[in-house]
Amino acid sequence: MTADAEPGAKPDATRRALLAGAAAAGAAALVGARPGSGRIQEPAGSPTVPADATKVPGAPTSALSARAPFEQPARAPVGQVTGSSLTPIHQLSGTITPTDLQFERHHNGVPAIDPARWRLLLHGLVERPLSFTLADLRRLPSVTRIHFLECAGNGRTGYRSPQRELSPQQIDGMTANAEWTGVRVATLLAEAGARPVARWVLAEGGDAAVLSRSIPLEKMLDDALLAYAENGEALRPAAGYPVRLFLPGWEGNTCIKWIRRLEVIAQPNMSRDETSKYTDPLPNDTARRFSFVMDVKSTLTRPTFPAVLERPGWTELSGIAWSGRGKIERVDLSTDGGTSWQPAELQGPVLDKAHVRFTRMWKWDGRRTALLSRAVDETGAAQPTLAEFRARRGAGTDYHFNYIRTWVVEPDGRVFYGVDL
Repeated sequence: MTADAEPGAKPDATRRALLAGAAAAGAAALVGARPGSGRIQEPAGSPTVPADATKVPGAPTSALSARAPFEQPARAPVGQVTGSSLTPIHQLSGTITPTDLQFERHHNGVPAIDPARWRLLLHGLVERPLSFTLADLRRLPSVTRIHFLECAGNGRTGYRSPQRELSPQQIDGMTANAEWTGVRVATLLAEAGARPVARWVLAEGGDAAVLSRSIPLEKMLDDALLAYAENGEALRPAAGYPVRLFLPGWEGNTCIKWIRRLEVIAQPNMSRDETSKYTDPLPNDTARRFSFVMDVKSTLTRPTFPAVLERPGWTELSGIAWSGRGKIERVDLSTDGGTSWQPAELQGPVLDKAHVRFTRMWKWDGRRTALLSRAVDETGAAQPTLAEFRARRGAGTDYHFNYIRTWVVEPDGRVFYGVDL
């Protein structure tokens, strides 16, 4: 929308109105939603802009750029000190998640850590216990890779508390895809010298929760990173500043933020965070433990709730797919509730353990229908139907929700999450 300038207004006055309007829009965006609501409050009103932007000077350069006041994507915070903020995946394009929109999951708040005082201790079953500063890590050979990050509980709301009025953000918003830069953990282990009996590494965080997980040494020697940068800049505090462990394709809880200690051990530590949490109950009264790898998954992001199709005709179906086991091989789409399937186009590059965007043009005929996406990765693993997932994992399962998502298009064009379809 635009608001016309008053007749006879001076250019500098109009420009002041433009800047004031932008500031007001920004302030409105900061108000956000009530903590714990999981809902986003849209900014009140519309930004004030000149009738003709070619007739007035523009805004000056600035130290930090800002989004256009018409574009206000935001995370949906759930909880306060212990909780999460959800990525607005239905409002994003491409595959790289803007850093300030990446989901968060904390167990006791975001710690404030002085990078000059930060240390990483590497000890246990090693020949040479070592301590590293941030400067030490930055002197070592670095690598940069694009990978997704996902909470093990992503998808829980859509499975355990399904409602038609759920958006992709509320269902699958605990995933993000970013460029990570850091040092291979294998580089540090080579310097320390792991002993022959070593099989695991206990990774411990420096937040108030002191979250820790036992990681197989094999993974640490493979592709594990000590990341200190994301999307070209230093990690944000909520992402683990100054350094976090990053394990491509594995549960987000294993990618310990604010990492402070790596202890090489012979067997799993069986700590609080891998016994009372992050074990998955099954229908036969057993539980899965150490289910590290994130399963193949996809979800449509457009059109989905709260979108409304204005009229019958052509529209683009778009979404994201990913797998912790490697690359996505293909994504199939159904526009008739799963009766038939057609291949989607994967937008390159298709990377290992990373989000890939898929699209397909669809001509809606105005009738009620259901839209589904089904991803297959390079290992041949495919998303199960909701019925298959429920039979295998049970009603009480708490992690790795990779069942096929369904979106219902009503005759009036409104789109809803498909409950029990």
